[in-house]
Amino acid sequence: MEVVIVPDAKAGGELIAEAMAQLLRRKPDALLGVATGSTPLPVYEALAARVRSGAVDTARARIAQLDEYVGLPADHPESYRSVLRREVLEPLGIGMDAFLGPDGTAEDVQAACEEYDRALGEAGGVDLQLLGIGTDGHIGFNEPCSSLASRTRIKTLTEQTRVDNARFFDGDIEQVPHHVITQGIGTILEARHVVLLATGEGKADAVAASVEGPVAALCPASALQLHPHATVVVDEAAAGKLKLADYFRHTYAHKPDWQGI
Repeated sequence: MEVVIVPDAKAGGELIAEAMAQLLRRKPDALLGVATGSTPLPVYEALAARVRSGAVDTARARIAQLDEYVGLPADHPESYRSVLRREVLEPLGIGMDAFLGPDGTAEDVQAACEEYDRALGEAGGVDLQLLGIGTDGHIGFNEPCSSLASRTRIKTLTEQTRVDNARFFDGDIEQVPHHVITQGIGTILEARHVVLLATGEGKADAVAASVEGPVAALCPASALQLHPHATVVVDEAAAGKLKLADYFRHTYAHKPDWQGI
């Protein structure tokens, strides 16, 4: 696992956006796995700026959804399909025909989960999966004690996650659904490159547990230690609990420029 410590969220966004841009230059039809929430917004803003400037072409790019609320209509402003349309697809000039996502309104939710998991494989797999991390170490909606071999499935949110997400629902936790569809940890680990972005002091404990702690279901993000190409990008605040922070700074500072992240 490579850990890159950056000055702030904007620098992290620029770094990851450039990695995505380089991927699209090598593979124009790359499948990018994207996450929602406030943390990845600097990535999408920086990548959209490259598209506007002509530095990268997204005409053939494809987008894959990480997770979705169960029961919210697809056109609900806080369904993740709607959020990704606003924050990713439209700014990048990518149409819905290049979008893969689970059906959170399906009558048979389990079948919808299995269908989405299968669709990712049939699309050739995710080339780069962007992740955030919860304060409890969850990735996607794989809450603590999720199976490290789990596939796309329905999950029940913890109360803490519903509290964290209430800010997107006018601060009203009662509007936050109890259930979601999420790519499982095993599904996420099949992506060719996994990039986790964490910013802010509130994520410091989760980052330390994920990077330097044992691989354990109690901290789902720790499973990224098992991935052959996992990159963790953190700002100084989120790196505050890392015992090996100086080592991580040293190794990245002396990394060949051509290698990227």
